[in-house]
Amino acid sequence: MLRACGCAVAGLFLIAGCTADGTPKGGAATGTPGASATAPGTPSGTGGAGAGSSGASTPTAAPGTPVPIPMPALDDSKQPKTAAEARALLGRIIIAEQALGPEFVRSTPFESDPGRWPVLDEACVWQTEGLPDDVLATSTRHFHIPAADGRGRVRINATVTVHHNRGESGWETARAMEEVLRCPDQKLREGEELKGLWGGVLYLGEQMNGWTEDAFTESGKYIGAQDGGPYYYTWSQAQYGPVTVAIAARGTKGITDEELTAFVVQGTSRMMLQAKQELGKAAG
Repeated sequence: MLRACGCAVAGLFLIAGCTADGTPKGGAATGTPGASATAPGTPSGTGGAGAGSSGASTPTAAPGTPVPIPMPALDDSKQPKTAAEARALLGRIIIAEQALGPEFVRSTPFESDPGRWPVLDEACVWQTEGLPDDVLATSTRHFHIPAADGRGRVRINATVTVHHNRGESGWETARAMEEVLRCPDQKLREGEELKGLWGGVLYLGEQMNGWTEDAFTESGKYIGAQDGGPYYYTWSQAQYGPVTVAIAARGTKGITDEELTAFVVQGTSRMMLQAKQELGKAAG
């Protein structure tokens, strides 16, 4: 069941207008959600590095056929060695609000404390602690579409985490999977809860995952004292070398599950592309 869920997410990146490595079809993205999509949704925008291809050539295929794109080899010389280098890299990968579309604005607070790290405790309540030894740098940015015209506020979080190496980033994904199994119901903070979470993971090459070394997703329902609900909640995480990128989205009235998922695709694909541009070996 979990792998089937992961397969659905891997396939979504292809359906929604990307090649298999997360590169928007047709080159640089438009910055408007859904502009390149067959179904609602997907990648665009800039948050640091410019748009473009990952350096891999794109083979042709019949319309609707998944196109496998070689994963660019990691350039060890580009991997950060210090926290300062990791923070600089993180700033070139994480997206700004424009990457999700013109409706999005910055929330308050906009960025998380760079010295803190979210931890799910034994009671399934999210807390923050100091950075663990295996994290060089991490940051979460908060965006939203303001409520208007009968639609509630749509909230999106973008997170980039930089580890020392690929092994540590892989363990981060493994822990995320364990958290869903251990805590299908979670408390974000007072008055905000997630219910009925399920998750799926696919390694590179499994099913249709040709765009990330490790693809993980979780979905469930969000309930908020101010926002109401239950509304659809989804979170997607991808890994390339020592870096993980993730988007979390909380639904509201007036937005479909597919539209919300499209924003997640949009942000995750863009950050994964920028991670490959920053850390991958140049073609040729």
